[in-house]
Amino acid sequence: MARPTHPARRFPGDRQRHLPYRWAVRGPVPVGVSGRRATRRWLESEAEAARELLGRTRFPTPEPVAIGEPGEGYELPWSVQTWIPGTVATDEDPGHSVTFARDLAEFIREVRAIDTRGRTFSGNGRGGDLQSHDAWMETCFQQSEHLLDVARLRQMWAVMREQPRGAARDVVTHGDLISGNVLVSGGRLRGVLDVGGLAPADPALDLVGAWHLLEAGPRWVLRENLGCDEPEWERGKAWAFVQAMGLVWYYVASNPGMSRMGQRTLERIMADPSSNCLTATRAWDGRDTS
Repeated sequence: MARPTHPARRFPGDRQRHLPYRWAVRGPVPVGVSGRRATRRWLESEAEAARELLGRTRFPTPEPVAIGEPGEGYELPWSVQTWIPGTVATDEDPGHSVTFARDLAEFIREVRAIDTRGRTFSGNGRGGDLQSHDAWMETCFQQSEHLLDVARLRQMWAVMREQPRGAARDVVTHGDLISGNVLVSGGRLRGVLDVGGLAPADPALDLVGAWHLLEAGPRWVLRENLGCDEPEWERGKAWAFVQAMGLVWYYVASNPGMSRMGQRTLERIMADPSSNCLTATRAWDGRDTS
């Protein structure tokens, strides 16, 4: 595989490298995908999702160029995409930018408008039923005892997992709006990366970006721009909680930046007044009154 001739962006998992001027090469694929056949299927699925999103929003997204064959120096298939200019939000924090919050809301709204073509949530990962993640959350709590205030976080999850889905129908979502997948310049959204997870899911799923990327003021602007009601907003917070709990302990040694991102998201959630009110109400309802 060719070496980049310019400094490369740093992405979660370090999966992307810049070739001169126009293209980026993606190598390793998500955790759980292994072997040449599975890797090729994932890259083909990612390319299909990228083509579905291309041109559907005014914000640039990668266009698939080619899938490369295994060879000397790299034993798995790999892919080439167009290079999108900008700085990842990990390196240029947009958290206090109201303009960025409006841009992000516009991106989410435009993605939601893509036709699902009758598809629904696949059943894999985040975006279906919150309570189906109970076992994973228990693993996260056990693994995080030395890292986080697990007792408080358990109380919060007990409330979050009960958030109603109601009649909300699946919509198309990006599925992973974290800092490493968002490009920023001058406090504006300049592009969105890692689009392979584009698929129908709970409309609240892309609200994770409100908690991963924004401080309280801009977060409220995003909510207002999207017109989120209370159940949808609280489910979005719950999906961000599920993701952040996994990031903190899983990446603490292998990718400290991802671990810190998860911690920051949890701090934002714990500082949110509605989180504190709901947890306090749960504790009051469960008190011993005998």
